[in-house]
Amino acid sequence: MSARLGEILVKENLISVDQLKQALDQQKKSGGRLGACLVKMGLVTDDEVTAVLSRQYGVPSINLKYYEVDPAVTKLIPQDTAIRYQIVPLSRVGSTLTIAMTDPTNVFAMDDIKFMTGFNVEPVVASESAIAEAITKFYGEAASVQELDKVMKDLTSEEATDIELAGDEAEMDLASLEKAADEAPIIKLVNLVLTDSVKRGASDIHVEPYEKDFRVRFRVDGMLQNVMAPPLKLRDAITSRIKIMAKLDISEKRLPQDGRIKIKYNKDGKVKELDFRVSTVPTLHGEKIVMRLLDKENLRLDMTKLGFEQESLTKFERAILKPYGMVLVTGPTGSGKTNTLYSSVARLNQPDTNIMTAEDPVEFQLQGINQVQMKEQIGLNFAAALRAFLRQDPNIILVGEIRDFETAEIAVKAALTGHLVLSTLHTNDAPATISRLMNMGIEPFLVATSVHLICAQRLGRRVCANCKQPLDVPQQTLLDAGYRPEELKDVKLMHGKGCTVCNNSGCKGRVGLYEVMEITDELRELILVGASALELKKKALELGMITLRRSGLIKAAQGQITLEEVMRETVL
Repeated sequence: MSARLGEILVKENLISVDQLKQALDQQKKSGGRLGACLVKMGLVTDDEVTAVLSRQYGVPSINLKYYEVDPAVTKLIPQDTAIRYQIVPLSRVGSTLTIAMTDPTNVFAMDDIKFMTGFNVEPVVASESAIAEAITKFYGEAASVQELDKVMKDLTSEEATDIELAGDEAEMDLASLEKAADEAPIIKLVNLVLTDSVKRGASDIHVEPYEKDFRVRFRVDGMLQNVMAPPLKLRDAITSRIKIMAKLDISEKRLPQDGRIKIKYNKDGKVKELDFRVSTVPTLHGEKIVMRLLDKENLRLDMTKLGFEQESLTKFERAILKPYGMVLVTGPTGSGKTNTLYSSVARLNQPDTNIMTAEDPVEFQLQGINQVQMKEQIGLNFAAALRAFLRQDPNIILVGEIRDFETAEIAVKAALTGHLVLSTLHTNDAPATISRLMNMGIEPFLVATSVHLICAQRLGRRVCANCKQPLDVPQQTLLDAGYRPEELKDVKLMHGKGCTVCNNSGCKGRVGLYEVMEITDELRELILVGASALELKKKALELGMITLRRSGLIKAAQGQITLEEVMRETVL
């Protein structure tokens, strides 16, 4: 291919024979394609190379600078595949996928993409630099893309082949695992994954082994997205490297393990400390690792900026400023409960207040607050910690989670004996929390007198401020979603078109949806007679409670989140 391209360029008087020889010598030294070498040397332009390649292969050419790609098409091909084959997916019509390539004769790439997507592949030609820019534009950070490309080349080079396992089911011995984990490309790859997760604003990293492949995914703004698929032969080496960094036992592969990675990372000349909470679980084909990124810079301790509606915030602050009682925050994993609790204790943290927390794990270290890490293996669980706290003269107690009757019982007793107790529970909404406590075995009269407020929450993806634009939605859809007829004229829905800032997703960052149920005397009477969650909800709505759906609709009407996001996170 190189020689033919050179010959055509000479034939068309675009370069001389001497210039071609210089470019070929340069190519031997630095590698890469002849076209890219000629452009770097300033002998031809990108457009001239693309035009020649187009004629050479009989394939149309495209200028990617002026081409906008649909984000749904980009998702069809993972980033590492695009980098490996130097391709960009452009559009899909029916069962045909059009892709831009530097080398339209690469049948392996086309077969792989056909197999991966299930579509017929139609190639168009583009220059190498244009494709590199497009990959950066449509997939993410330029530096990380180039670095990933380099690291993946290192990993598939000859030097890295001694990591390969003897057979599918072969187990490496401990020394081999440690040696493989200390290979330079493996260290580079794991470091790159950790730092790239910060650049993309990920909250979690998933490293997942399967029978025939191995993948890395990031959770960005609550949604998982594929990032790379390292070769399967590196599975054990990558897993061991992460476990060594988290100070876990690399020889133990049959039991779940938990650890922590602390690293210092130089970002734009500033040293940034990163903290990853690591969890490993044995699966059929190896250990799955999930790393939760704990970034202090993302921790918002200002309650007014969390996303509470004003009346909900007033109720919440009124409850946490009481000298005793219980305030519960509920919601699924990753809904921001810890952030709300930390914001509450930061608001209450005064020199004259003794605040004690029992957490599993301690996510962020807060100045002036006594935080205790749970250690189940030696008997230090929430119940044991709570018992000890009551002898430590506390004003405020934060319990990471109420999981069982014993913890619930001690927490309720603490709330009834002059302490403010803050905790979390896993329930779908605020009224269901009362039923959950009773199901645990707590007597209705204890629940009614101890609990002062319950806050249920979710996190919704915020519309990207850079590319937001108005969206017309049929009135019937708005009514079905829960808007009242008189509100329709004031509803201004927005959605993100997709841009480089939000990585073409239309969403950037997240905002909280809150359902705050203050336990009034009317609700206490209902709890005492054993009312159902449905009856409690009905009464709370009469008393002015804003539900999760209503909180979402208010934020959608203000253009903060999309109606689709509200429907995904909440129910009527």
